[in-house]
Parts: sequence; structure tokens; C-alpha cells
Amino acid sequence: MTHTEALQPRRRSARTKIRADLREGESGHLNRHWRTVFLDKLADTSNVSAAAQAAGVTTARAYKTRRSEIAFARQWHKALMEGYEHLEMETLYRLRMGAPADGPKFDIGSALRLLALHQETAQRERARHEDFDEAALLASINARIAKMREREKAARKLLPPGSATATQPDGTGDEKPAHG
Repeated sequence: MTHTEALQPRRRSARTKIRADLREGESGHLNRHWRTVFLDKLADTSNVSAAAQAAGVTTARAYKTRRSEIAFARQWHKALMEGYEHLEMETLYRLRMGAPADGPKFDIGSALRLLALHQETAQRERARHEDFDEAALLASINARIAKMREREKAARKLLPPGSATATQPDGTGDEKPAHG
């Protein structure tokens, strides 16, 4: 960075413009960090309404921002995934330990139904998070198969010629006796 560039003011990233009707119910002054508050609460509760209320924005603003800001949409999705992980852990805890008599109400049946509905999305997201894709998975499987074939070949060399257990694949899936 040159000296001239360092003296120039930074440009702010473009912010989503919200129509007046979507701002109804918000306080006059919007916290410029509302996205962080919203995402934290969304991760805690998996509840968009509760997250919007905690951030001091309407749900309409939150949804509009999600549609127009890709980075925010990704963070939203990540926060929801974290929220579902919290729900899984809370449900497991309640199933193992029981619900405390003086604790908040927790409907285990509803939690299990929600988690069952969410299971496919969660598995897909976990696979994507772990950077598994079809090509990488197939390459990994093929590498394991190649290692197994190498071990089998090495083991066959250790068997005496003409041994009944010394077989090799013929390419059709059937096995035929090895030729010593």
C-alpha cells in the first residue's frame, strides 16, 4: 500500500437498503452491529423472531438482508446449523438426565420430530463442512481398494504354489485358481 492509498478514507461495503414499510416496529436508531447480535441469538435459539427482537430489527429486515447479502446468508445458515447442534445436545441431555423440576419446559417429542426433519440437511451440511465431495470420496474409496489389492497380491506370493486358497479375481467377480 502506498502512502497516498493509506491517507484515503476506507470505503464501506454496500449495505442493504430497506423500504420504510419493512422498518415498521424498529427503534429509530439501528445498532450497526445488529447482524452479530442477530446471528448469535439465532445460533442460541434457532428462532428468527427471537433473534430479530434481540437485534432490534424486524424479521422482514433480517430476511431481506439474507436475500441480498451472500455473506450474511452464509452466516445465517451456519448459525442455524449451530442452533440445531445445540438442540441435539440439549435433547440428549434431557433424555439421559431427565428434565429438572424447576427448569424451563422442554418438549422432547417435538424436539425429536424437528431433528428428524432436519437430519438430511444437517448431514449434507456436515459433509460439505468436512470438504467431502463426490470426487474426493470416490478417490478415497479407490485408494483403499488399491491398497487392499496390493496386500492381497503380497499375501498370495506368500502361499505355496497350487494352494487351494491361492485364488485371484478373473475380472467378473468370480474367482479361479491362481497359476503358480
